[in-house]
Amino acid sequence: MSYALSSLDMLETEAMQIFWTVVGECDRPVMLFSGGKDSLCMLHIARKAFAPGRIPFPMLHVDTGHNFPELLAFRDHIAEAYELDLRVASVQAWIDDGRLTEPPDGSRNTLQIPVLLDALTTGGFDAAFGGARRDEERARAKERVFSHRDAFGQWDPKQQRPELWDVWNTRKRPGETLRVFPLSNWTELDVWCYIRREGIALPSLYLAHERELVEREGLLLAVDALNPLRDGEHSFRDTVRFRTLGDLPLTGGMRSAARDVTAVIAENLTASVSERGVGRGDDRASAAAMEDRKREGYF
Repeated sequence: MSYALSSLDMLETEAMQIFWTVVGECDRPVMLFSGGKDSLCMLHIARKAFAPGRIPFPMLHVDTGHNFPELLAFRDHIAEAYELDLRVASVQAWIDDGRLTEPPDGSRNTLQIPVLLDALTTGGFDAAFGGARRDEERARAKERVFSHRDAFGQWDPKQQRPELWDVWNTRKRPGETLRVFPLSNWTELDVWCYIRREGIALPSLYLAHERELVEREGLLLAVDALNPLRDGEHSFRDTVRFRTLGDLPLTGGMRSAARDVTAVIAENLTASVSERGVGRGDDRASAAAMEDRKREGYF
């Protein structure tokens, strides 16, 4: 009989150890949960890590007001099905009461930062789990599993802590916080293989479906009330799936015939660009767009 662990078993075990470490050493953790594939994997692992008890921390979603309606419906379905303590911080509410102003380009990505920081401060959270992975984007590749943030929620890439032999450093001064990434060492392919193995339910947006689209700046964008056609644009219908789910007006789909998880895995085996690289317009502002946001307090 062999007791060797598969690569997925090792990644799952590491993620569980990260959850246990944070719960054991931090005062009040929270999980950032959008209902996307990475946060669903985190949720699944957390439920296994603390079974048969309940997950000992709440969920937090920063809702920009530009999310896919299907994603929000799925988020709420999962929260109800698993009796999660889901808290929603609304960017739209901040715009409505004047604390934030809609940017000229319509992107609410950076507007999430003050809303997130306020939600963490108001909730008294000293550690926040996030679903970021190192293979997604160059700035995330530089970040540690336990990412130290200063009293203003900011990240300094030059002040990264060593993480040797899976020994995690949770020390922080009063007012400082941690962002913790249990899936940091996973790849997109690992996530999809884990979803298939564990039978994790997903929003239908991740699988091929037909919808109305417009091609804009090299992205196949969904046409919706949140993203109406501009002057001179013409829509068309095609079959696409979304590798990543951000704000609807900025998230591009890819033409695909993958209508089940196995077919998605087959497509990922030949992918040469990360999901953020192919589908997120908000990362195209500059080569350092993600790092700039993270320095200010982004996920």
